[in-house]
This record gives sequence, C-alpha cells and structure tokens, in this order.
Amino acid sequence: MEKITPFLMFQDGKAEEAMNYYTSLIEDSQITSITRYGEDESGDEGTVMQATFTIKGQEFMCIDSNVKHQFTFTPSFSIFVTCSTEEELENLYKKLNEDGEALMPIDNYGFSKRFGWISDRYGVSWQLNLP
Repeated sequence: MEKITPFLMFQDGKAEEAMNYYTSLIEDSQITSITRYGEDESGDEGTVMQATFTIKGQEFMCIDSNVKHQFTFTPSFSIFVTCSTEEELENLYKKLNEDGEALMPIDNYGFSKRFGWISDRYGVSWQLNLP
C-alpha cells in the first residue's frame, strides 16, 4: 500500500469551485492537478474528471460525477481541523457556514476548549477544534 487519500465526489459540476473555495480559506493549501472531461467524453466538457488538492499539506482527490446519485456527503465523514487560535476557529467557522448549516455551534462541549461542526455549502462536513 502506498498511501490513503480522502476522495470527494461532487455533483452539478461543483468540484473546481469547491477546491478553489477550500484552498482560499486555509493557508498552505493549493490545487495540484486537474484533468477535465473533453468533448465527447463521459462527463460534461470542462468539468473535473479527476483533481487533487491539498489543505494544509493533507492531500485530497475529487471529481465531478456525471452520474446523478441518490446520495451526497454525510456528516458521518468530516474534515477535522485543529485550529491554533480562537480567532482562526471563529473566522473559519463563519466562512464555512456561509450558505451551509451549523451542526454544532461553537461552544465548549467539555472535550474541547472551543469546538464547532458545520456542513458547508457543498455538503462537506467540517469539525473545527481548539484544544
């Protein structure tokens, strides 16, 4: 086994938009590769056939699904972020919550000094923690 990489499947052609959004929110993050569907291929031309990006050094893969599925992301799988400051946590929470849904508002839940859980505008779940 060489490595394990989280893989995100987006619908409605949102993969590139989501990657740009995520990499703009967190420093030391970047899109590292994008392969797009071409003319007469199985996906919509120009959408993401496969891409990789990093968030704070963690590599992710993603695609735009050309098949409509009866499922999307679920909060049972989330991106867990350990923040350095309360300001960083609150800023990231606010940005990720825009057009998203707060699953747990920022608070002290006993297991963490400050913690918040969000499902973002793309349906991806984020847990933000300040130990």
